Amino acid sequence: MKQTIKAAFTATIPVMAGYLVLGFGFGIIMHACGFSMALAVCMSAFIYAGSMQYVAVGLLTGGASLLTAALTTLMVNARHLFYGVSMLEKYKDTGRCRPYLIFTLTDETYSLLCGDNAAIPDGEKHRYYFWVSLFDHLYWVAGSAMGAAIGSVVRFNSEGIDFALTALFLTVFLEQWLSAGHRAASVIGVAVSAACLLLFGPEHFLIPAMLIITLMLCLYKEERKHD
Repeated sequence: MKQTIKAAFTATIPVMAGYLVLGFGFGIIMHACGFSMALAVCMSAFIYAGSMQYVAVGLLTGGASLLTAALTTLMVNARHLFYGVSMLEKYKDTGRCRPYLIFTLTDETYSLLCGDNAAIPDGEKHRYYFWVSLFDHLYWVAGSAMGAAIGSVVRFNSEGIDFALTALFLTVFLEQWLSAGHRAASVIGVAVSAACLLLFGPEHFLIPAMLIITLMLCLYKEERKHD
């Protein structure tokens, strides 16, 4: 058990570095928008949605309707449908831990669990999945708590902190652009987003953009199959 916990902690150190920083930014933004530290911690503990939590701050402060919030959440986190399908076999016999493993399946946790776990004995892999998921979850909650706590004590201009997540996604996009053999999907995403931004405005472009992108990528995939 100790070796499994050690292996899980070692594997999650890179995630810790990112989650503490991004969670810290989320906590500061929550405080700057007038929300309590308790709410910031509860959102990170019970929603645990990373990018969606940043989006949720804007929805909460902007008075968005429940329908808009629900559709936005579905679109932003729709990728987890594909994650879940690919994890069916790994989570097959995880027993009582399974609901928690499903709940805590973030992008980074998914990457770690799909990586090379050959050094983990077969009998310990389910425990390894649990501890990796738990450590990542705790990092995010801890970062949010620290951000909200420091934001309530130290007064400074928090303008621009919410760009941290945008910068992260921009970095990921550039890495994929440079390494991908086919860039059609990236071009479709950028072009459709820009067009919807102009047509629907910054407050309403997200949902139609993601719907159109999904449709066009499905059509593009089918066309490539025929080719």
